[in-house]
Amino acid sequence: MSAVIGQGSLATATARPVIVGGVLAALVLGMGTAACAHYAAKPIVPEQTAAALESRSLSAPELRAFIERNLGHALAEWPPKAWNLEILTLVAFYYSPQLEVSRAQWSVANAAVVTAGTHPNPTLSITPDFATNAPSGIPPWLPSIALDVPMETARKRGHRVAQAQQLSESVRWSVVTTAWDVRRKLTGALLDYTIARNRENLLSRQLDLQAEVVRLQEGERAAGAVALSDGTAARIQLGRTRLDLEATRAQVAESHAQIAQALGIPLHALQGANLSFEFGPADASALTSEDARHGALQSRSEVRGALADYEATQAALQLEIAKQYPDLHLGPGYQWDQGQNDWFIGLTAELPVFNRNEGPIAEAAARRTEAADRFIALQASIIHEIDAAIAALKAADEASMAANALLTAQRQNLQAIEAQVDAGALGAFDLASARIDATIVETLAFESRARRQQAVRALEDAVQRPLGAEMDAQATVLQIEATQHPPR
Repeated sequence: MSAVIGQGSLATATARPVIVGGVLAALVLGMGTAACAHYAAKPIVPEQTAAALESRSLSAPELRAFIERNLGHALAEWPPKAWNLEILTLVAFYYSPQLEVSRAQWSVANAAVVTAGTHPNPTLSITPDFATNAPSGIPPWLPSIALDVPMETARKRGHRVAQAQQLSESVRWSVVTTAWDVRRKLTGALLDYTIARNRENLLSRQLDLQAEVVRLQEGERAAGAVALSDGTAARIQLGRTRLDLEATRAQVAESHAQIAQALGIPLHALQGANLSFEFGPADASALTSEDARHGALQSRSEVRGALADYEATQAALQLEIAKQYPDLHLGPGYQWDQGQNDWFIGLTAELPVFNRNEGPIAEAAARRTEAADRFIALQASIIHEIDAAIAALKAADEASMAANALLTAQRQNLQAIEAQVDAGALGAFDLASARIDATIVETLAFESRARRQQAVRALEDAVQRPLGAEMDAQATVLQIEATQHPPR
């Protein structure tokens, strides 16, 4: 009877480690599969993406909602009669593929912060041993279970998270930089378009006046009043003006296409849109002040991004220094050994005998120095950029004043000639020639104002601050991160 009882106890003891191991294995498997992410394919179909790009328009109701949400007020009509720079900038922020890529990169950087903050998972080992010389009546299998629990030391996880957060902050500011680049390209294309359209109008007027001069000379030549050679210069100038007009019309078409590209829409979506660009005198003193300079050196998106990069190298150096101290591995375990329940606990640590992580520490310190040098170099380049933009604006102001004075004198001269024509002292040929001269001077004055506008826009980009009541691109682009964008 006692022998039977002994065999029953042995069977129970034999089954216990098997059951424990099976339960632990099932538990680990269940934990591993309970919250697993599952792959979902998102294939790119070129025909669909191309069709979506071609279907973009300025009348989309989603675009209107986006613009009104960022303007903070409802639009009086949709589409608006005139598309000014403020509204067109929001259109570019909504459609720009360049900005979409930058936003996606920020999402990747944010995901890296989650990765950096994860704790290392413990590992479970189940090792069945087989005893070839087990005593009679004792099962030869010797199952053992071991658990390895890694424990990071010296705040490594905190330094890793800090580094990832600073890198994410750097990418966040690169979104602002991209937004300003989008605005810069749009402003440049819109300014080029406005300049080309105005030049086209002036050249058209000049062409009509020169054609009138040629017609008058042809009449005098036919009447024998002048020689054939007297009209040659006028005909050559007429041909030159006609060529200039055709080249200017090509510039109008090219800049119109560049506006569409900057907006992220197909060219046909701009058909019929009245593009408005304020082309008047603007007080740029706010952009040339010391406050604007200091603000650019401290708050420009590239500066903030470079500062975040430097802080990331600081955290990386702290992480490498912390790696001098080895992590610990706690290893509790269990083994059933021929009827004996053996419990044990182990502690494992790397022995820093051959190195103390000197190499990675030196590399991290050098990267921090490099990041600091890059930051200083960036500020120096911004100083030169601002100085160059201010100098260009000053020169443009002086040229514009001289051109305006010349234009005023020419208009007075034209009025005097018109008065002499009315009095019969001068003829139609003299009046047409004077009007041509006035148109040429008007063109020169307009081009001087255009150069001033270009200098103002360059100064805006240098200090990264819009002039007047235009939208602050930094605040806007950070505000619209979570907004809905066109399907891709």
